[in-house]
Amino acid sequence: MTDSKLAQFDDGNYVSIETFRKSGQGVKTPVWFVRHEEKLYLYTESGSGKVKRIRNNPRVRVALCDMRGTVKGPWIDGTASFIEGAEQLAADKLLDRKYFLKRIANLLPGRDRVWIKIEPA
Repeated sequence: MTDSKLAQFDDGNYVSIETFRKSGQGVKTPVWFVRHEEKLYLYTESGSGKVKRIRNNPRVRVALCDMRGTVKGPWIDGTASFIEGAEQLAADKLLDRKYFLKRIANLLPGRDRVWIKIEPA
């Protein structure tokens, strides 16, 4: 869809997600992601700072970036939520298809991950 707010992410490998501290200060992190049905899906370690910040404030901003976090496109406001069950399994499979290295990382023990869905505002 060319009129999609998320069309800019179709060919990207990294997205910078900006989450917000209680003070309002933004924290930007580059992560792998997949776009599906006008949503972005990503995963992270359950103890990460972005998980804590999203629990306190689901407002996020996302922009296409490189692996170092250098932003390559416009920021889009969105809302983040944690997903489980069938939606999480589907997102996990989509990410496995997109990133070969994720499939290797899946073999490592002791990873407690959470999956995040981002919907544009």
